[in-house]
Amino acid sequence: RSLVVVHFWAPWAPQCAQMNEVMAALAKEHMQVSFVKLEAEAVPEVSEKYGISSVPTFLFFKNSQKVDRLDGAHAPELTKKVQRHASSSSVSAGSNDSAKEDLNVRLKKLINAAPCMLFMKGSPKEPRCGFSKQMVEILNKHGISFSSFDIFSDEEVRQGLKTYSNWPTYPQLYVAGELIGGLDIVKELEASGELDTVCPKTQKLEDRLKTLINKAPVMLFMKGSKQMAKCGFSKQILEILNSTGIDYETFDILEDEEVRQGLKTYSNWPTYPQLYVKGELVGGLDIVKELKESGELLPILKGEN
Repeated sequence: RSLVVVHFWAPWAPQCAQMNEVMAALAKEHMQVSFVKLEAEAVPEVSEKYGISSVPTFLFFKNSQKVDRLDGAHAPELTKKVQRHASSSSVSAGSNDSAKEDLNVRLKKLINAAPCMLFMKGSPKEPRCGFSKQMVEILNKHGISFSSFDIFSDEEVRQGLKTYSNWPTYPQLYVAGELIGGLDIVKELEASGELDTVCPKTQKLEDRLKTLINKAPVMLFMKGSKQMAKCGFSKQILEILNSTGIDYETFDILEDEEVRQGLKTYSNWPTYPQLYVKGELVGGLDIVKELKESGELLPILKGEN
């Protein structure tokens, strides 16, 4: 089979069990893809060879070549990568013209996948050429928020983008769907001071946490979502909140490791779930239970207390 997805997992990690369920669902959807589970600690030499330092980690192989990687329990990202690699490995029927049109549509989607998109050799963590490495260093130095695409992972994109953008080399940087240029152009923009005005800045973690906490009057940071809690404590707090009839929003901390760790420090509260009302921390499950029993929960959720 053309695409093989290998899950390096550990039996002691609950997030691996969750991702195994995601893989099982993807396997039903993508019959042409092989999904494999490898217990990372049982094959230390393999884990070492591929630099597996945490679980879950997913490696993607095409024709025995590693083409992509995903670290952490990010179900949406895994789904996206499987769809992308599975679709690019299936040969589309039809004339060359329609194939070219399909590629152009795909390239446009990739270019617009983020406000700032970098097409490079390798990844920001592991650049695979000097020019790509320099580009990443410049963007990071200026605190620029960007997503990237490894052109080694997809030969069709690698060749097609050169024609599409009329730019023969990599890396290529795009902002708001428009080509900025390669390394030389970015160096010129940096020297003239224009780079900071052209590219979007990374939001500082503290600012991001403040924005998330204030996203709704009542915000719950939990494991899972309203529809499916992924731990007993989160499930219990959902049941209590649902019984109040008050509207609230949730954020799944399993989807974002930066928020998961950062919020503990920011709020000085070491566990999840965490409930916030009008930007202020109420507490975890125990506090919410106490407030419910004392009759104080409803006024607090309504912002009356």
